[in-house]
Amino acid sequence: MFQKQIMMRKVMYSLIPIFIISIYLYGLKAISLIAVSFFFGITTEYFFLKKRNKKVTEAVLVTCALYSLSMPPGIPLWIAAIGIIFGVSMGKMAYGGFGRNIFNPAITGRLFIYIAFPNMANKWLIPGNFGLTDGTAGATPLEILRNGGIPKITDLLLGTRPGSLGESSGILIIIAAIYLLYTKTASWRSMGATLIGYLMVQTFLYYFGLGANPLYGIFSGSLLFISIFMVTDPVSSPKKNNSLFLYGFLIGLSVALIRSFSLFPEGTSFAILLGNTFAPLMDEIIGKVKVKEVKS
Repeated sequence: MFQKQIMMRKVMYSLIPIFIISIYLYGLKAISLIAVSFFFGITTEYFFLKKRNKKVTEAVLVTCALYSLSMPPGIPLWIAAIGIIFGVSMGKMAYGGFGRNIFNPAITGRLFIYIAFPNMANKWLIPGNFGLTDGTAGATPLEILRNGGIPKITDLLLGTRPGSLGESSGILIIIAAIYLLYTKTASWRSMGATLIGYLMVQTFLYYFGLGANPLYGIFSGSLLFISIFMVTDPVSSPKKNNSLFLYGFLIGLSVALIRSFSLFPEGTSFAILLGNTFAPLMDEIIGKVKVKEVKS
């Protein structure tokens, strides 16, 4: 049924523990959201490829997985369905399918509903054992940081705090990063450059009283999650190794600036799409620099 893609399959393996903790924390809300994302995402790609007599790619499974894990658990399912349909169709298939898309399709869908349905797409619920909570909203760690507070480090590492399904547990995300790096599935260059870029800029802002604590900021929100799984997307990121450093640094810098100065408490989605936009130009610039160095 699916086109076999070993690299995408490894990404799915790394996400399994994160799926498990999200279901443990949010129960049926998580299961329903994940099921809707996969159903409509796979179906959308199927209809695009049917006329070409091609199989659905395993890459769409990664798109659906990352999209669902980037969703707030309280979002209405019909909005989640619209988001993944838009992400797969306009962020991927409109460019010709796998390998041709400019933007990360999961982030494309996430940002679309974030802008189109701002009030309903930001329902952060207090997590509990298999979703056994009263369904009340809670302040996310980023909101706590913006208001001058400090979130509990144990909540950030274990995932017991409000946030998107997949961004909660810092420990599990780090374990996934180790696996992806060990299997050479993800690039350490873009991954590391994103975090370093954020730390450098955020530390500067924090020193002058213009931003939140940079160390807590890494584990708050989705910065760590997108650094491991989305910045390292091989299709929408630059193709040259040297370009990946510049690419990651631009994303990390953008996250720090957006979080500190914009109306949005989180800036990762905007930062990734900004990086995607300039990825081809970075490869072009790096290529010209290399040619000049050789000639000299």
